[in-house]
Amino acid sequence: MQNFDFQNPTRIVFGEGTIAQLSTLVPPAAQVLVLYGGGSVTRNGTLDQVRAALAEGGTRTVHEFAGIEPNPSFETLMRAVAEVRERRIDFLLAVGGGSVIDGTKFVAAAALLPPEEDAWTILQTHGRSITRALPLGTVLTLPATGSEMNSGGVITRRATHDKLGFMSPHTFPRFSVLDPTRTYTLPLRQVANGIVDAYVHIMEQYLTYPADAMVQDRLAEGLLRTLVDIGPRALSEPQNYAIRANFMWTATLALNGLIGAGVPQDWATHMIGHELTALHGIDHGRTLAVVLPALLQVRRDAKRLKLLQYAERVWDLREGSEEERIDAALARTRAFFESLEVPTHLSAYQLDASAIDPLVAQLEKHGMTRLGERRDITPAISRSILEAAL
Repeated sequence: MQNFDFQNPTRIVFGEGTIAQLSTLVPPAAQVLVLYGGGSVTRNGTLDQVRAALAEGGTRTVHEFAGIEPNPSFETLMRAVAEVRERRIDFLLAVGGGSVIDGTKFVAAAALLPPEEDAWTILQTHGRSITRALPLGTVLTLPATGSEMNSGGVITRRATHDKLGFMSPHTFPRFSVLDPTRTYTLPLRQVANGIVDAYVHIMEQYLTYPADAMVQDRLAEGLLRTLVDIGPRALSEPQNYAIRANFMWTATLALNGLIGAGVPQDWATHMIGHELTALHGIDHGRTLAVVLPALLQVRRDAKRLKLLQYAERVWDLREGSEEERIDAALARTRAFFESLEVPTHLSAYQLDASAIDPLVAQLEKHGMTRLGERRDITPAISRSILEAAL
């Protein structure tokens, strides 16, 4: 196991009816800005619950900022930054899924920059330039990204088709409220995307090379098996509390730093997937379902030992040659995604070989030329992965 330094300061308040606890979680005299996306939190009553809770137990002044997009845009978030500065906001509350939470983290850091400093620097430095941020909390409505219990985010600049990530110890949420009933009315496409996103988050930290991290491996394998078990039921039984609760908690544990402590990590699937979203507007989770099986096929020799472990412990594949077990594990992975009605080939999005050059060029533009757990995925290998994904 590698050396590591792990701390996660986010308080999780989990269960049905927990939105009411915002009355004690948010400082009683705060100037609060509630940030959210489209109309779903209004239609399903979540925003009304948030408003009611914030009206209790203090003298808070509450403002709202709507319109944070899936793949939150720098342009929209800078309007939120202007509002934070104008209204002297001192606490941010994100109500939504990963995009809203990611965007709120960015606003928390950008709002405290000197006015003359370009906030895009936060993304160019991947968060290393952040020295402070406003406090924030979250109310999670879409399990997927784990953003409710980590310090990272991904922001898109529409004008230049740039999609970059950041992390900072200053942008952990102070708390996150997770009420599984808030997921009951989600579109099934979003639920399926969230299952895939959580699955690939685990795989990026687990399916690398052996590091004698027995605890992390077993935790990761348990989370993967949980998603395999509950994934189809999360779609067919949308109001099954137990299924949605386990999905929500699995997605949080997938990227709160715990299973990634002390182990090598990959993240090439995400970096390639980001460019598919930036250039072609494909949902983030769906880009991962396309890239991961292709990446595992291209990198099967480099990942051989963990692929065999994955085949045995996640898919119970113990018979046949090593090659046959790896082939079967890759086929099971692809079939799992497809069972959620998430395509696993670029052709499903009307993309052919002509799309590959611009995607590789974007990777090079963003410095993504040494990807993977061994930093040996070059642009040429990324090209091979994209070709395998056609």
